[in-house]
Amino acid sequence: MVLESLGEALKGAIRKIARASYVDKDLVKEVVRDLQRALIRADVNVNLVFRLTKEVERRALEEKPPPGMNAREHVIRIIYEEIVKVLGRGRTLEIKPQRILFVGLYGQGKTTTIGKVAKYFQKRGLKVALIAGDTHRPAAYDQILQIGQQLSVPVYGRRGEIKAPKIVREGLIELKDYDVILIDSAGRHSLEKELIEEIKRMARVARPDEIVLVLDATMGQQAGEQAKAFHDAVGITGVILTKMDGSAKGGGALSAVAETGAPILFIGTGEHLDDLEVFDPTRFVSRLLGMGDLQSLLEKAEEAMSEVDMEKTVKHIMSGKFTLKDMYNQMEALTRMGPLSKIFSMLPMGMQRLSKEEIESMREKLRKFKVIMDSMTEEELENPRIIKHSRIIRIARGSGTTPSDVRELLKQYKTSRRAIKGVLSNRKLRRQLMRHLKEGGLDFGTM
Repeated sequence: MVLESLGEALKGAIRKIARASYVDKDLVKEVVRDLQRALIRADVNVNLVFRLTKEVERRALEEKPPPGMNAREHVIRIIYEEIVKVLGRGRTLEIKPQRILFVGLYGQGKTTTIGKVAKYFQKRGLKVALIAGDTHRPAAYDQILQIGQQLSVPVYGRRGEIKAPKIVREGLIELKDYDVILIDSAGRHSLEKELIEEIKRMARVARPDEIVLVLDATMGQQAGEQAKAFHDAVGITGVILTKMDGSAKGGGALSAVAETGAPILFIGTGEHLDDLEVFDPTRFVSRLLGMGDLQSLLEKAEEAMSEVDMEKTVKHIMSGKFTLKDMYNQMEALTRMGPLSKIFSMLPMGMQRLSKEEIESMREKLRKFKVIMDSMTEEELENPRIIKHSRIIRIARGSGTTPSDVRELLKQYKTSRRAIKGVLSNRKLRRQLMRHLKEGGLDFGTM
């Protein structure tokens, strides 16, 4: 998970409050010291840390809990609110036709990030194209071409051309039928006058809706200085922080950029083109504190399942016809959602109590179950009740597993089916579920 060590330290402070029999001055001071240690280790500016924790201490000791909230819950809410304040405001790119110019220093992950943003818009139904405006780095054109091929999106560039504004002008004409045009630009080892002038010339030609700065989170607190320098020079509209996965300095980069007032749009959480998260401070802090991020989890699930698959599966489930095929579709969607560790990080703290070994065991079990179902006939997937001893032997042989593995899958299927029946037999829960699904755009007619 992003900032895993900070998250664990903050969860430790939250557990200390949650398990306390009562909240007093000593407990508050102890928790404040824990917060200070955790934030300083995450490279957050010391002055900012002391400002934050001083405010947590003041509010915890002076404010009375609102009606319906006990003292422990009140202190946890204060910690949550104050950390959200430190991380500033996030801002989401609108899902509409637009031009985006990407800027940044050399080696910050700019070109790869352009690929991630391209996929972000592509998933949301927009036609995306790329312009290779980095004319200084020899491998830049080949890199962005490779990304274009991976995503099946067109790339405009001219090998050997050194005038970036010229490439942008020609590219905009060539790609005029595309909704979103993402423009790469050259980086330097430092914020040189030559770099700024070239960006300004490219911006005059492109007239971008957004100028997005890409920064490496391992820069820590220096990321704030770079964000301010670029903003003063070319007026950036947002920042994307890369390499947030496992970065010890990620907290410093996040808080430092937020201090400049530049909105953080996304955070990069890995090397793959799917490893990009919209930065929402409230959701981010919820996950750090172990409160979960169920909204992001639902969004990931929606992205993982095609609209047709989702509607078909949900209709089956709502009508009580839950088959092994439906179970297979759910497993496929879960696999496409990414590593199980990331999925579990979005669950509230009480639901996360699985070790890395247990998560790995679950991942292996999912893989084995899918292999077993791949060895079943269509009839068996649609009607699991017909799977008796002889079929179990055949399926085990065909999948390279044991009969006990096949029986374990069938047992898991029956447990899931009973759980779904239990929900559907509760009229109130059924009505609520139907309402939420219809709000999500699934139409069940008179079911």
